[in-house]
Amino acid sequence: MFYDATKRDHGLPQDPLKALIVPRPIGWISTVDGKGRVNLAPYSFYNGVGEHPPMVYFAVTGTYGDTPTKHSRMNAEETGEFVVNMVAGTLSEKMNITTAMVAYGVDEMKLAGLTPAPCRLVKPPRVAESPVALECKYWKTVELPVEPGHEAQRSAVVFGQVVGVHIDDGILKDGRVDILAFKPVARLGYSEYTTTDNVWRMRRPDDPRYQ
Repeated sequence: MFYDATKRDHGLPQDPLKALIVPRPIGWISTVDGKGRVNLAPYSFYNGVGEHPPMVYFAVTGTYGDTPTKHSRMNAEETGEFVVNMVAGTLSEKMNITTAMVAYGVDEMKLAGLTPAPCRLVKPPRVAESPVALECKYWKTVELPVEPGHEAQRSAVVFGQVVGVHIDDGILKDGRVDILAFKPVARLGYSEYTTTDNVWRMRRPDDPRYQ
């Protein structure tokens, strides 16, 4: 089949686009607002976008309750900091709890029964139960084009520079991160998720770094 993405004339019960851009890693973003109140929310439009310096992004769409945009973006812009926590397979249900729409200032980390742990270089706490956390300094926000008729669903991309990295020693094996030791969760389409439980190596023929 083929459909015009601007017209969305696919004839299916739901738009399939996000089910085609898979799997998407989940950035579990922790922030604090100007009053020091903690916020925690997962974003599946998340990834790394640079190495020198290390940069990541998370993308937000639409408003959130009675606020003009998502709380994570508001806090990152206000305080200049955020943390990306990894969702291990054992944390999927707790991650899902933090998707709930709650009032601004409500601590989703507490709501999900998670433990805040102090960071070294930024003020927002990391999720203690998460095996990986990236401390980030906010860089800038890029507003994306607004689609006519969907003005309330305007999107933006929030960029940050990674300044500190936490890795649980239990997921390190022979000097490498052992993905199967924590099986990170990724988002698929609709309400579907997956965990990484099958890993193989494929060496590039012209680059000895990738062994």
